[in-house]
Amino acid sequence: MTEAQSAAAAAPEVSEGNILEVKSLLKYFPIQKGFLRRTVGHVRAVDDVSFEVKEGETLGLVGESGCGKTTTARCILRAIDPTSGEVLFKTEEGGTVDVATIKKMPLRELRRDMQMIFQDPFSSLNPRMSLLDIVGEPLLVHGMKNRRERADRVAELLRLVGLRPEYMRRFPHAFSGGERQRIGIARALALNPRLVVADEPVSALDVSVQAQVINLLEELQEELNLTYLFVAHDLSVVRHISARVAVMYVGKIVEMGPTEDIFANPKHPYTSALLSAVPIPDPRMRAERIILQGEVANPANPPSGCYFNPRCEYATDQCRTEDPHLEEISSGHWVSCHRASELELRGLEQVVQGSGSSKN
Repeated sequence: MTEAQSAAAAAPEVSEGNILEVKSLLKYFPIQKGFLRRTVGHVRAVDDVSFEVKEGETLGLVGESGCGKTTTARCILRAIDPTSGEVLFKTEEGGTVDVATIKKMPLRELRRDMQMIFQDPFSSLNPRMSLLDIVGEPLLVHGMKNRRERADRVAELLRLVGLRPEYMRRFPHAFSGGERQRIGIARALALNPRLVVADEPVSALDVSVQAQVINLLEELQEELNLTYLFVAHDLSVVRHISARVAVMYVGKIVEMGPTEDIFANPKHPYTSALLSAVPIPDPRMRAERIILQGEVANPANPPSGCYFNPRCEYATDQCRTEDPHLEEISSGHWVSCHRASELELRGLEQVVQGSGSSKN
């Protein structure tokens, strides 16, 4: 029995149909001051986050910059160590591993099943390495010592992402941004992972190239039976690729549910405000934006009660004193809001329909 299998035997099981379950995940970064670097506080980058990802689906994780999306993704892969919580991953053998507490050697074995596509295709590729070395590095690390075998596998991966195998001798500077991101995708797929964490994989690309990369990800998911955790702040992209969406605000998940349900019938005021900011591709339409007042809460010193209450027009005394918890208000639709059952908020379709169609 390998160390990874031993760890799987000790961890609690994930629910049927799930590949990943995150429970009460915390990541606090210490604030240190003075000559002795004493800890005087903490930045709550990820603050009690829980969700699950079903096998073969795409879960979109959205929110504004700085809300904790990327930190959550990195904690799930143990690129950084979480402060506490559980990250339960279902192995190929059917066992369950707690990624948050697993030791380094079994974690290295687990890397085969969990990979990441990085945000910036320009800085995530080593300019001194050829494509053969970049895409083949995971293979080398995991025991494929024969260079000819690695070259054959790299050629196969390049074809898979729409690049010509003869490009493997070239260096990153010879490629466009979209081609570089395809190289990053090929590297992530080298070990045949089951879960791929895509950290804003198209945010640095032109719109036309974004569409090509998103379509490629969807084709690869269908062909290889991949599961995606898709981190993004572009809601139109998330709507296209994701089956479910989780919305984050200052380190917490405030709403989670099926994509079309979230877009058509949001139940958290922050989600409604995000949807009002989605551009409408019609010059004759003008959406009515929801302009939030005030500043985003400081994760090092968040307000009492709901973190969104200083900016929420619907806030009550209960919102200012009691911390809301995620509750299921309909099948698969979870909201962290005291007033979710009574509020009638505008979804994306209402924003478009209510904007009028007057010509300029």
